[in-house]
Amino acid sequence: MSEPRAFRMEQFHDYLTFERGLSVRTVSAYRRDLRRWVAVMTEQGIVDPAAVTVAALRAWVFDLKESGLAATSIRRAQSALRTYFGFLLAEGVIADDPTDRLDTPRVDRRLPEFLTRDEVDRLLIAPDADHPTYWRDRAILEFLYATGVRVSELVELPLSSLDLEDGFAVVFGKGAKERLVPIGGPALRALGRYLRDVRPALDRGRGRGRTFLNARGRPIRRESIWAIVRDAAKRCGIDRDVSPHTLRHTFATHLVEGGADLAAVQELLGHADISTTQIYTHLDRAYLRNIHRKYHPRS
Repeated sequence: MSEPRAFRMEQFHDYLTFERGLSVRTVSAYRRDLRRWVAVMTEQGIVDPAAVTVAALRAWVFDLKESGLAATSIRRAQSALRTYFGFLLAEGVIADDPTDRLDTPRVDRRLPEFLTRDEVDRLLIAPDADHPTYWRDRAILEFLYATGVRVSELVELPLSSLDLEDGFAVVFGKGAKERLVPIGGPALRALGRYLRDVRPALDRGRGRGRTFLNARGRPIRRESIWAIVRDAAKRCGIDRDVSPHTLRHTFATHLVEGGADLAAVQELLGHADISTTQIYTHLDRAYLRNIHRKYHPRS
Protein backbone atom coordinates (compact mmCIF):
# COMPACT_ATOMS: atom_id res chain seq x y z
CA MET A 1 0.00 0.00 0.00
CA SER A 2 1.41 3.39 -1.00
CA GLU A 3 1.61 6.33 1.38
CA PRO A 4 -0.72 9.35 1.03
CA ARG A 5 0.82 11.85 -1.41
CA ALA A 6 0.84 14.56 1.26
CA PHE A 7 3.71 12.78 2.99
CA ARG A 8 5.93 13.46 -0.08
CA MET A 9 7.93 10.26 0.33
CA GLU A 10 9.22 10.25 -3.25
CA GLN A 11 10.54 13.79 -2.92
CA PHE A 12 12.17 12.86 0.39
CA HIS A 13 13.80 9.85 -1.28
CA ASP A 14 15.24 12.12 -3.98
CA TYR A 15 16.45 14.56 -1.31
CA LEU A 16 18.34 11.80 0.53
CA THR A 17 19.80 10.37 -2.67
CA PHE A 18 20.73 13.43 -4.70
CA GLU A 19 21.08 16.31 -2.24
CA ARG A 20 22.40 14.48 0.81
CA GLY A 21 24.28 11.88 -1.25
CA LEU A 22 23.48 9.08 1.20
CA SER A 23 24.24 5.46 0.33
CA VAL A 24 21.61 3.13 -1.10
CA ARG A 25 21.69 1.12 2.14
CA THR A 26 21.06 4.20 4.32
CA VAL A 27 18.28 5.54 2.07
CA SER A 28 16.64 2.11 2.12
CA ALA A 29 16.79 1.99 5.95
CA TYR A 30 15.26 5.49 6.22
CA ARG A 31 12.52 4.57 3.78
CA ARG A 32 11.71 1.34 5.63
CA ASP A 33 11.43 3.07 9.03
CA LEU A 34 9.35 5.91 7.63
CA ARG A 35 6.94 3.64 5.77
CA ARG A 36 6.17 1.84 9.03
CA TRP A 37 5.66 5.17 10.75
CA VAL A 38 3.39 6.49 7.99
CA ALA A 39 1.32 3.29 8.22
CA VAL A 40 0.81 3.90 11.94
CA MET A 41 -0.15 7.54 11.35
CA THR A 42 -2.67 6.72 8.60
CA GLU A 43 -4.26 4.06 10.80
CA GLN A 44 -4.93 6.88 13.25
CA GLY A 45 -6.48 9.00 10.53
CA ILE A 46 -3.45 11.30 10.11
CA VAL A 47 -2.92 11.62 6.36
CA ASP A 48 -0.88 14.82 6.27
CA PRO A 49 2.47 15.43 8.03
CA ALA A 50 1.29 18.93 9.01
CA ALA A 51 -1.29 17.24 11.25
CA VAL A 52 1.28 15.19 13.18
CA THR A 53 1.51 16.24 16.82
CA VAL A 54 4.15 15.69 19.48
CA ALA A 55 1.61 13.58 21.37
CA ALA A 56 1.17 11.30 18.34
CA LEU A 57 4.93 10.88 18.04
CA ARG A 58 5.32 10.12 21.75
CA ALA A 59 2.58 7.49 21.51
CA TRP A 60 4.39 5.97 18.53
CA VAL A 61 7.68 5.78 20.47
CA PHE A 62 5.85 4.25 23.45
CA ASP A 63 4.37 1.56 21.18
CA LEU A 64 7.83 0.79 19.80
CA LYS A 65 9.14 0.34 23.35
CA GLU A 66 6.18 -1.82 24.32
CA SER A 67 6.79 -4.05 21.29
CA GLY A 68 10.25 -4.83 22.67
CA LEU A 69 12.20 -2.98 19.98
CA ALA A 70 15.79 -2.25 21.02
CA ALA A 71 16.68 1.30 22.02
CA THR A 72 19.20 1.46 19.16
CA SER A 73 16.47 0.63 16.62
CA ILE A 74 14.14 3.23 18.14
CA ARG A 75 16.89 5.85 17.95
CA ARG A 76 17.50 4.97 14.30
CA ALA A 77 13.80 5.32 13.49
CA GLN A 78 13.67 8.66 15.31
CA SER A 79 16.75 9.83 13.42
CA ALA A 80 15.00 9.05 10.13
CA LEU A 81 11.93 10.94 11.34
CA ARG A 82 13.94 14.00 12.38
CA THR A 83 15.65 14.08 8.99
CA TYR A 84 12.26 13.77 7.31
CA PHE A 85 10.66 16.61 9.26
CA GLY A 86 13.76 18.75 8.74
CA PHE A 87 13.26 18.23 5.00
CA LEU A 88 9.58 19.20 5.22
CA LEU A 89 10.42 22.30 7.25
CA ALA A 90 13.05 23.41 4.73
CA GLU A 91 10.56 22.87 1.90
CA GLY A 92 7.95 25.00 3.64
CA VAL A 93 5.52 22.10 3.89
CA ILE A 94 5.23 22.47 7.69
CA ALA A 95 5.68 25.47 9.96
CA ASP A 96 6.79 23.60 13.10
CA ASP A 97 8.89 20.46 13.63
CA PRO A 98 7.14 18.14 16.12
CA THR A 99 10.32 16.09 16.60
CA ASP A 100 11.98 19.04 18.40
CA ARG A 101 10.25 18.03 21.63
CA LEU A 102 10.60 14.28 21.17
CA ASP A 103 12.77 12.52 23.76
CA THR A 104 15.36 10.04 22.51
CA PRO A 105 15.75 6.74 24.41
CA ARG A 106 19.10 6.33 26.11
CA VAL A 107 21.43 3.68 24.81
CA ASP A 108 24.16 2.13 26.88
CA ARG A 109 27.33 2.62 24.86
CA ARG A 110 29.05 -0.71 24.61
CA LEU A 111 32.79 -0.72 24.26
CA PRO A 112 33.74 -2.07 20.84
CA GLU A 113 35.42 -5.44 20.59
CA PHE A 114 39.03 -5.25 19.49
CA LEU A 115 42.03 -7.56 19.13
CA THR A 116 45.29 -7.51 21.01
CA ARG A 117 48.45 -6.90 19.03
CA ASP A 118 49.40 -10.55 19.35
CA GLU A 119 45.99 -11.60 18.00
CA VAL A 120 46.35 -9.21 15.06
CA ASP A 121 49.78 -10.62 14.23
CA ARG A 122 48.36 -14.16 14.23
CA LEU A 123 45.28 -13.18 12.23
CA LEU A 124 47.16 -11.43 9.44
CA ILE A 125 49.24 -14.49 8.57
CA ALA A 126 46.42 -17.00 9.08
CA PRO A 127 45.14 -17.51 5.48
CA ASP A 128 46.09 -20.77 3.82
CA ALA A 129 49.43 -20.13 2.10
CA ASP A 130 48.78 -22.97 -0.37
CA HIS A 131 45.51 -21.49 -1.62
CA PRO A 132 45.60 -19.58 -4.94
CA THR A 133 43.93 -16.55 -3.32
CA TYR A 134 46.31 -16.39 -0.35
CA TRP A 135 47.78 -13.02 -1.30
CA ARG A 136 44.34 -11.56 -1.98
CA ASP A 137 43.07 -12.67 1.43
CA ARG A 138 46.29 -11.54 3.11
CA ALA A 139 46.06 -8.14 1.39
CA ILE A 140 42.43 -7.74 2.50
CA LEU A 141 43.29 -8.46 6.13
CA GLU A 142 46.35 -6.23 6.07
CA PHE A 143 44.44 -3.40 4.38
CA LEU A 144 41.55 -3.55 6.87
CA TYR A 145 43.88 -3.31 9.85
CA ALA A 146 46.25 -0.77 8.26
CA THR A 147 43.54 1.68 7.22
CA GLY A 148 40.50 1.06 9.43
CA VAL A 149 38.18 1.23 6.41
CA ARG A 150 34.60 0.02 6.53
CA VAL A 151 33.86 -3.21 4.68
CA SER A 152 31.62 -1.24 2.27
CA GLU A 153 34.56 1.04 1.49
CA LEU A 154 36.82 -1.94 0.86
CA VAL A 155 34.55 -3.68 -1.64
CA GLU A 156 34.04 -0.41 -3.52
CA LEU A 157 37.75 0.50 -3.53
CA PRO A 158 38.80 1.35 -7.11
CA LEU A 159 42.25 0.51 -8.42
CA SER A 160 42.60 4.12 -9.49
CA SER A 161 42.42 5.28 -5.86
CA LEU A 162 45.62 3.47 -4.90
CA ASP A 163 48.94 5.29 -4.78
CA LEU A 164 51.35 2.49 -3.94
CA GLU A 165 54.42 4.64 -4.48
CA ASP A 166 53.47 7.12 -1.75
CA GLY A 167 51.52 4.56 0.29
CA PHE A 168 48.06 6.15 0.27
CA ALA A 169 44.55 5.33 -0.86
CA VAL A 170 41.58 7.59 -1.52
CA VAL A 171 38.56 6.04 0.19
CA PHE A 172 34.97 6.98 -0.56
CA GLY A 173 32.96 6.85 2.65
CA LYS A 174 29.45 7.63 3.83
CA GLY A 175 27.67 10.34 1.91
CA ALA A 176 30.17 9.98 -0.96
CA LYS A 177 32.76 11.80 1.15
CA GLU A 178 36.34 10.98 0.26
CA ARG A 179 39.31 10.82 2.58
CA LEU A 180 43.00 10.01 2.25
CA VAL A 181 44.29 7.06 4.28
CA PRO A 182 47.89 5.87 4.62
CA ILE A 183 48.38 2.17 3.92
CA GLY A 184 51.60 1.23 5.71
CA GLY A 185 54.52 -1.04 4.82
CA PRO A 186 53.23 -4.59 5.46
CA ALA A 187 49.87 -3.83 3.85
CA LEU A 188 51.59 -2.24 0.86
CA ARG A 189 53.75 -5.31 0.35
CA ALA A 190 50.79 -7.69 0.57
CA LEU A 191 48.72 -5.47 -1.72
CA GLY A 192 51.56 -5.22 -4.25
CA ARG A 193 51.98 -9.00 -4.29
CA TYR A 194 48.23 -9.49 -4.82
CA LEU A 195 48.07 -6.93 -7.63
CA ARG A 196 51.09 -8.44 -9.34
CA ASP A 197 50.56 -12.19 -8.90
CA VAL A 198 46.86 -12.82 -8.23
CA ARG A 199 44.55 -10.12 -9.56
CA PRO A 200 45.64 -10.41 -13.24
CA ALA A 201 44.67 -14.11 -13.16
CA LEU A 202 41.29 -13.31 -11.60
CA ASP A 203 40.43 -10.39 -13.87
CA ARG A 204 38.30 -11.43 -16.85
CA GLY A 205 37.19 -7.96 -17.80
CA ARG A 206 34.29 -7.94 -15.34
CA GLY A 207 36.03 -6.33 -12.36
CA ARG A 208 34.62 -2.81 -13.03
CA GLY A 209 37.96 -1.35 -11.98
CA ARG A 210 37.63 -2.55 -8.36
CA THR A 211 40.71 -3.55 -6.41
CA PHE A 212 39.53 -6.81 -4.87
CA LEU A 213 37.95 -9.49 -7.06
CA ASN A 214 36.34 -12.85 -6.37
CA ALA A 215 37.22 -16.15 -8.03
CA ARG A 216 34.89 -15.34 -10.95
CA GLY A 217 36.63 -12.06 -11.65
CA ARG A 218 33.83 -9.88 -10.34
CA PRO A 219 34.09 -7.32 -7.51
CA ILE A 220 34.27 -9.17 -4.22
CA ARG A 221 31.13 -9.04 -2.06
CA ARG A 222 30.77 -7.97 1.57
CA GLU A 223 29.81 -11.49 2.59
CA SER A 224 33.08 -12.83 1.21
CA ILE A 225 35.10 -10.29 3.22
CA TRP A 226 33.28 -11.37 6.38
CA ALA A 227 34.03 -15.03 5.56
CA ILE A 228 37.73 -14.30 4.97
CA VAL A 229 38.02 -12.55 8.35
CA ARG A 230 36.06 -15.24 10.23
CA ASP A 231 38.06 -18.07 8.64
CA ALA A 232 41.35 -16.38 9.49
CA ALA A 233 40.25 -15.92 13.11
CA LYS A 234 39.28 -19.58 13.33
CA ARG A 235 42.55 -20.74 11.76
CA CYS A 236 44.67 -18.78 14.23
CA GLY A 237 42.71 -19.88 17.28
CA ILE A 238 40.82 -16.70 18.20
CA ASP A 239 37.81 -18.18 19.96
CA ARG A 240 35.32 -15.30 19.60
CA ASP A 241 33.45 -13.47 16.89
CA VAL A 242 35.75 -11.43 14.67
CA SER A 243 34.41 -9.33 11.80
CA PRO A 244 35.77 -6.66 9.44
CA HIS A 245 34.38 -4.10 11.88
CA THR A 246 36.46 -5.69 14.66
CA LEU A 247 39.55 -4.77 12.66
CA ARG A 248 38.25 -1.20 12.26
CA HIS A 249 37.82 -0.98 16.03
CA THR A 250 41.25 -2.52 16.54
CA PHE A 251 42.86 -0.03 14.16
CA ALA A 252 41.39 2.90 16.11
CA THR A 253 42.11 1.42 19.53
CA HIS A 254 45.75 0.73 18.76
CA LEU A 255 46.20 4.26 17.39
CA VAL A 256 44.74 5.80 20.56
CA GLU A 257 46.78 3.49 22.77
CA GLY A 258 49.86 4.59 20.90
CA GLY A 259 49.12 8.23 21.67
CA ALA A 260 47.43 9.34 18.45
CA ASP A 261 45.43 12.56 18.58
CA LEU A 262 41.69 11.87 18.64
CA ALA A 263 41.02 14.40 15.86
CA ALA A 264 43.49 12.57 13.62
CA VAL A 265 41.79 9.24 14.39
CA GLN A 266 38.44 10.86 13.56
CA GLU A 267 39.81 11.93 10.17
CA LEU A 268 41.26 8.50 9.43
CA LEU A 269 38.00 6.75 10.32
CA GLY A 270 35.86 9.20 8.38
CA HIS A 271 33.65 10.08 11.36
CA ALA A 272 31.54 13.19 10.84
CA ASP A 273 31.39 13.86 14.60
CA ILE A 274 34.30 13.46 17.02
CA SER A 275 31.87 12.23 19.70
CA THR A 276 31.65 9.01 17.68
CA THR A 277 35.41 8.65 17.84
CA GLN A 278 35.56 9.22 21.59
CA ILE A 279 34.43 5.67 22.27
CA TYR A 280 37.96 4.59 21.34
CA THR A 281 39.35 6.15 24.48
CA HIS A 282 38.43 2.92 26.30
CA LEU A 283 42.03 2.11 27.11
CA ASP A 284 42.57 -0.76 29.51
CA ARG A 285 43.58 -0.03 33.10
CA ALA A 286 46.99 -1.65 32.79
CA TYR A 287 47.85 0.61 29.86
CA LEU A 288 46.69 3.73 31.71
CA ARG A 289 48.61 2.67 34.81
CA ASN A 290 51.80 2.25 32.77
CA ILE A 291 51.35 5.69 31.19
CA HIS A 292 50.82 7.22 34.63
CA ARG A 293 53.93 5.55 36.03
CA LYS A 294 56.01 6.60 33.06
CA TYR A 295 55.04 10.25 32.85
CA HIS A 296 53.64 11.45 36.18
CA PRO A 297 56.30 12.89 38.51
CA ARG A 298 54.67 11.44 41.65
CA SER A 299 53.57 8.08 40.36
